[in-house]
Amino acid sequence: MKLPGPDHPITITPSNKRVRVTVGGQIVADSTHALTLQEASYPPVLYIPRADAKMNLFTKTDNASHCPYKGDASYYSVAAGGKTAENAVWSYETPFPAMTEIKEYLAFYPNRVDKIEEA
Repeated sequence: MKLPGPDHPITITPSNKRVRVTVGGQIVADSTHALTLQEASYPPVLYIPRADAKMNLFTKTDNASHCPYKGDASYYSVAAGGKTAENAVWSYETPFPAMTEIKEYLAFYPNRVDKIEEA
């Protein structure tokens, strides 16, 4: 486990916008409580509370990854509107202590869903 710091900063801030994620033309997540995670020089990532996602459309997969700063990520596919977006979603279900704010949140790969809108 590594801690964020000057060499690898990570900030988590509330998004001041409504965030909607669409798969197969259907809204699968809609939130006014999203978080924006900015990690080092990577593009910002929006994290949406599970409570604001249609979790009945999500299926956990066997895919997994590890981040030395955030922990182990689980992946989900989303089936909506006749389309399945494979491993389009990740979640740190048991994040490292410095990242507990993103527990119970989901992040989406922009290139695997129809769109992620901020309004």
